[in-house]
Amino acid sequence: MTTLVFATNNAHKLAEARSILGDDFHVLSLADIGCTADVDENADTLEGNSLLKAEYVFRHYGCDCFADDTGLEVRALGGAPGVHTARYASDIPDPAANRQKLLRQLSGCSDRSAQFRTAVTLFMGGNKYSCNGIVKGTIATQEKGDGGFGYDPLFIPDGYELTFAQLPTQIKNTISHRANALHNMKEIIDSIHKKL
Repeated sequence: MTTLVFATNNAHKLAEARSILGDDFHVLSLADIGCTADVDENADTLEGNSLLKAEYVFRHYGCDCFADDTGLEVRALGGAPGVHTARYASDIPDPAANRQKLLRQLSGCSDRSAQFRTAVTLFMGGNKYSCNGIVKGTIATQEKGDGGFGYDPLFIPDGYELTFAQLPTQIKNTISHRANALHNMKEIIDSIHKKL
């Protein structure tokens, strides 16, 4: 079993990652290793923010770890909110306010195409690796569903008529941006193990 620290304080993301990675991985939280730091995510890119978080844990705790940063990229908004996804409406993360701002920004807009993109940085065996995961879709005209978190009540993945918040967790965790990114990370880890 591979033990990794997921550099996040987000309980939803932690549960999602544990579900996606499965029984071959023992995924620890920051709390599990006694890390109470709140790393400032001030990079200009998703990749930069994931690197800041993973590098902090690796440098201070010396353990194999990974971090992610996710952005919702809306075509009609020039890729916004992008790196500002979590703090789109204000400096303090407020998912409900973020969703309402997005709906206002897209009011009357016919092109509602968007994608979620997750950037992952992995530190393993002292080396750094990077990968991405993307899921394309559209932004609904109103919130639908009670599941998920963040923008899930507004995001309809391509090939489906339901939002992420309406889809069963098992389906979301198969097709989501984070699922794609973590599956790519698993491939990197598999290739590392083959070289040992």
